[in-house]
This record gives sequence, C-alpha cells and structure tokens, in this order.
Amino acid sequence: MSDDALQDEIAFVEDGRRVALTLDEELYPRDAILGAAYLFVDRAWVFLSRPGDRQVEVRLKPKGDTDSAALEALAGEFANELLNQVLRVRIGESTGRIREYYMARAFFSTTTQSSIDQLLAELDEEELADDDLEISVPWDTPEPAADTPDEGPAVGDEEPPRA
Repeated sequence: MSDDALQDEIAFVEDGRRVALTLDEELYPRDAILGAAYLFVDRAWVFLSRPGDRQVEVRLKPKGDTDSAALEALAGEFANELLNQVLRVRIGESTGRIREYYMARAFFSTTTQSSIDQLLAELDEEELADDDLEISVPWDTPEPAADTPDEGPAVGDEEPPRA
C-alpha cells in the first residue's frame, strides 16, 4: 500500500442518528480498522459489516444525544484515528523482525546463563565447605547436657503447699 493510495477524504453517510463509513481493505488494513473501532467503543456503539468483497462498513452511533455537526465531527475523528492505526500497522510490520531479534537475544542470551551457572557454582562451594568448628546445632536451640542431673523445677515454679 503506497502513501498515494490513501484517500484525501473518507466519505461518510449520516442519517441524523448515526454515521457510516465504507472502507476498502486494500487501503486500510483490517487490523487498523479494528484498532480505530476499538478506541471508539467508549463514545459510540460501533457496528462492523462487510457490504462487499474487501470492504468494511463501520457504523458509529453515539451513546448520547447528538446533532449533525457532532456526527460529522465523530466521522472526522474516526478517520484521523484510522490513519493513526494504519501508521501503527505499517511501523509494526517494518520493525517486527528487529523486535523479534531483540526479544530472542534477551531470552536466549549466553551471558545470562553463564552468570546463573556461576551463582550455582558458588552455592555448591559454600555447601561443600567444611565447618571448622563442627557446630551441628544452631546456637539458638541448645541441647541439654546428658550428664547433668535434672535439678527439678526452678524457683517460683513450685506448687504452693496444700493445707
């Protein structure tokens, strides 16, 4: 699709309550038409139909009360957004391969894998390192000594004498 192929003005038909635009898919890709229509769903009811081969009819019916000038403005805004979406589609097509390349580099980079391998090796070395003090019990949970006799309850833990 060349730049000269886009029309100077998009023709529309209004009937007082809604406006209709018939678009040629040779000039405006379907993704661009759908993208522009999506951006108008908050302001107008959007109806799409196919009146002919490679043609899409877009009917916009505002959600609020409207007049002829507002319908014309709505059609103009839709036409502008349609051109914006056509540009987005073209840029997406022309830069798609480089985006895929960068994504592949980001996901399958060898430097990331080697740094992960290095970190895993460091963890293995720490686990295999000998404990010089041979402490097998953490300091906060001491085991009672086996050769110390049980001294009974601590002071204040005794039961009061019964009368």
